[in-house]
Amino acid sequence: MNTLFIALLAFFGYLVAYHVYGRWLARRIFRLDPAVSTPSHEMEDGLDYVPTKKSVLFGHHFSSIAGTGPIVGPAIAVFWGWLPAMLWVVFGCIFIGAVHDLGALVVSMRSRGQSIGDVAGRMISKRARLLFFCIMFLVLMVVIAIFGLVIAVIFSRYPQSVLSVWVSMPIAIAAGLWIYKRGGHLLGPSLIGLLLVYGAVFIGVRYLPVDLGLPLFAEGYGSSVVVWTLILLVYCFIASVLPVWLLLQPRDYINSHQLFVALFLLLAGLFVARPELVAPAYNPGPAGAPPIFPFLFITIACGAVSGFHSLVSSGTSSKQLNREPDALYVGYAGMLFEGVLAVLVIAACAAGLGMAKGDGGAVGAEAWRQYYGGNWQEMGLAQKVGAFVDGGANMIHSLGLPLDLCVGVIAVMVACFAATTLDTATRLQRYVIQELGGVVRIRPLTNKFLATAIAVGTAGAIAMIHGPKGPGSGGLILWPLFGAINQLLAGLAFLVVAFYLIRRNSPVWFLVPPMALMVILPAWAMLHNIFVSWLPQGNWLLVVIGILVECLQVWMILEGILMWRRAKGVAPEPLPPLQPRTADE
Repeated sequence: MNTLFIALLAFFGYLVAYHVYGRWLARRIFRLDPAVSTPSHEMEDGLDYVPTKKSVLFGHHFSSIAGTGPIVGPAIAVFWGWLPAMLWVVFGCIFIGAVHDLGALVVSMRSRGQSIGDVAGRMISKRARLLFFCIMFLVLMVVIAIFGLVIAVIFSRYPQSVLSVWVSMPIAIAAGLWIYKRGGHLLGPSLIGLLLVYGAVFIGVRYLPVDLGLPLFAEGYGSSVVVWTLILLVYCFIASVLPVWLLLQPRDYINSHQLFVALFLLLAGLFVARPELVAPAYNPGPAGAPPIFPFLFITIACGAVSGFHSLVSSGTSSKQLNREPDALYVGYAGMLFEGVLAVLVIAACAAGLGMAKGDGGAVGAEAWRQYYGGNWQEMGLAQKVGAFVDGGANMIHSLGLPLDLCVGVIAVMVACFAATTLDTATRLQRYVIQELGGVVRIRPLTNKFLATAIAVGTAGAIAMIHGPKGPGSGGLILWPLFGAINQLLAGLAFLVVAFYLIRRNSPVWFLVPPMALMVILPAWAMLHNIFVSWLPQGNWLLVVIGILVECLQVWMILEGILMWRRAKGVAPEPLPPLQPRTADE
């Protein structure tokens, strides 16, 4: 079947969904009002609360939620066939993921930019807030550890991507200073920055690949993955404590332009090459793989629905919304655009891999089987990322561009977006620790430097331990937990949004099916892992953490059931009075 037709059909569905379902949610359900002041104006501090144009905030928000999630997840799910992955990405994104992101953004915006955990405390109960914080901390700790590992693997596998990723940092700082200190416009500097980044791509590919000359994983702690991960964690600490306008906003805006260019090239490659799908449409039983149901819905998270997005929506984006109606563009459209990325990833992995000769001169379906024909568990992280990089590069190569430059463009895109998610996750973890310090009344935890140090230190401790691939792959130990916990967080975020609407006497019927799916499917997957995989293998660390997470989920749902009837039409606990913010908060 022709890949171009399927991709265009999916994109048309996203466009219709935005103008029909998205606008209905914004106008009839959440009643976004341009006359209502947003937290970015009420609490403007030049650090976290900064009124931002919706086009700029869209770039920050999209870059933060995208990362490698919509790349790695669909690349793995192609094992089960391209059709189930495509259907989940399209319909899950429209009816579940985009609704989740918009809802989390709105309820946080109308709670002075509080995190989804703090909002849970006001909408449900104080115990729910503490439970939410525990789950948020665990999710973000794994995200920071894993995404640091992903970028380190990309740097090691594609050394030509290193220069351009690091060059984008000083370019972003210069753009931020120009905009907020000189009063300049962002579009011009961002386009100049984009040209400089692509100039660095050319230099990195042809003249200056930054190869540390170390093995990917080593017996000691001298591997390239360990070194790059440590460097990235230091960067995350610095980025988390800098004002949001100085690095995150302009860097993410430049990265969003970079993604638009890469997506345009991928689309152009689809139009020119019109590759046929060489992956099977449905492959329910690949060797070594878990059952497609429920694990398809756990494997593909960010491309369809992801609980991590509720942390971004309520952590950074809600503090920067300039007007209430901007939430539709940032939250709902941002998720749909991530769906576009996931569709192109599936196209690259299911069709692009067959466009060029693989090992031994194989083409078509045979070239695809060289990536996916083996055991599920034998396909490592580098090969999963490489499936998209190589497949996407083949598609762009059809435009007549040199293949090595095409590989560099896609590798840089993946690394840059992983970096944006990495430092945003660190900033979010800093918020969680600061808010948790306020809840348990441990004032030192509210200091942004100490909170950031704990965020980086805990993730670094996970990443540095001896894992399945040697030192520096410790984050992979907890990776099997991440998918289920992340989707569980989405279900709990839906619960918070439902309580917000119940207290306002607004309809919630449209939230019940996605909320039920995101509560049942992750629990099902977690229990399957505990009793079918981890317990027989004697993996007690994952067993204990998995059971603990299941208990937290049950407790949270019970809190919701107890409050459901009493909450209808009753105003939540009032927001605390505005307090002046100190320099260390």
